[in-house]
Amino acid sequence: MKLKLIYPKWKKLSRQTEFHLPPHGPVVFAAALPEGVAVDFVDENLEAIDFDDPADVVGISMMLTVQVKRGWAIADEYRRRGIPVIFGGIATMLHAEETQAHADAVFLGEAEGHMEALFDDLRQGRLQQVYNHMEELPPIETVGTARRDILKRELYNYRGVQMVDLVHASRGCRYHCFPCAVAYLGGRQFRPRPIDRAIAEMASIDNNRLFIVDNSLAQDTQWEKDLFREMIPLKKKWCSHPIEDSPEVLDLAAQAGAWYVYQAVFDTSDYIRERIRRYHDHGIAVEGTILLGLDDHTEDSIKRFVDFLMEIELDLAEFTVLAPFPHTKAYAQLHREGRILSYDWDDYTADKVVYQPKQMSAERLQALLDDAWETFYAEESQQIKMTRLFQQVIRKEMADGTYRPRDRQLARQRFGRVSGTAIPD
Repeated sequence: MKLKLIYPKWKKLSRQTEFHLPPHGPVVFAAALPEGVAVDFVDENLEAIDFDDPADVVGISMMLTVQVKRGWAIADEYRRRGIPVIFGGIATMLHAEETQAHADAVFLGEAEGHMEALFDDLRQGRLQQVYNHMEELPPIETVGTARRDILKRELYNYRGVQMVDLVHASRGCRYHCFPCAVAYLGGRQFRPRPIDRAIAEMASIDNNRLFIVDNSLAQDTQWEKDLFREMIPLKKKWCSHPIEDSPEVLDLAAQAGAWYVYQAVFDTSDYIRERIRRYHDHGIAVEGTILLGLDDHTEDSIKRFVDFLMEIELDLAEFTVLAPFPHTKAYAQLHREGRILSYDWDDYTADKVVYQPKQMSAERLQALLDDAWETFYAEESQQIKMTRLFQQVIRKEMADGTYRPRDRQLARQRFGRVSGTAIPD
């Protein structure tokens, strides 16, 4: 049976540097498929879909709300041609009811342990409209190594240089943050993979640079320390979401190859200032993820906030506005209060204001978002700051002998002339 697995295209943030990472959801899903299913994967962000290419069934994997309308259009075309379509992924779970109108089957939940029955139903002509396994989380021990062999690896680079491969060491999150849907999607129980399984998968990836995509590594101190200790011999260089703010943990993370973290910066407190300093003291760079437009944000407080971000010397910053995604506390509150201005999911890019802020007009918040990007990157462009971050990983790799000569040549060609600084020998 031939499955054409499609990852719909989506629009990047308007001011974000354009590059694409290999998506994680499709390769994890592919690892859960039964024998006898051949996968042809198409990332529509990087290549066009050939609708005339024969397929027995189409799978559409959607991660982001901004992908859903394109996913529905793709499905409608295949179904018009008589080819059954199955949807899955995070955005499918967030938009399940709407997606059913465009699907032969909608799969909700984590794929492990459930695909055999679904594909048996498909072969027998008894496909159900909905397979809801959101309350039946699979044993974390059954999560296998992702099927990265389905990727066209040459497509995933930036300026000719391979960036990072995505991998996960845990699922679930015990936090329940205001703008986040993870509590709905995967529950509030932290579910770490057996460390030997996670390490084996990392070791199997033919890329020295990884993005550990766990919601937060700072959920279980002993597990975090054990994971980092086991990662040290791999000599991988990696980025992740937050690491626990503990000298012992940060030291182990640095030894394990921590390159940089995505750290939410939510106020101008001394705690945040010191947290960023401690990352830097351990040689770990920081990309601040900055959310503007919360109910306590005023025009003056946003301007002071941006000044603070420059003072604490973030290596990069990514500015977004609050997007009330379905099944979040943000959506529940703003929908209840009648403050959502658009339910057009194409607008949910996190750089468009789709709700009525409390302290200002939507138009003014949109302008402040633009001002934040311009102010933060006024002295050094985003490309220059990215180049400096890339130079940092080169130095780390050269220190432990994992730097590839081809990367040095490409880095000099692509990055050196952008930054005006030399790529190290």
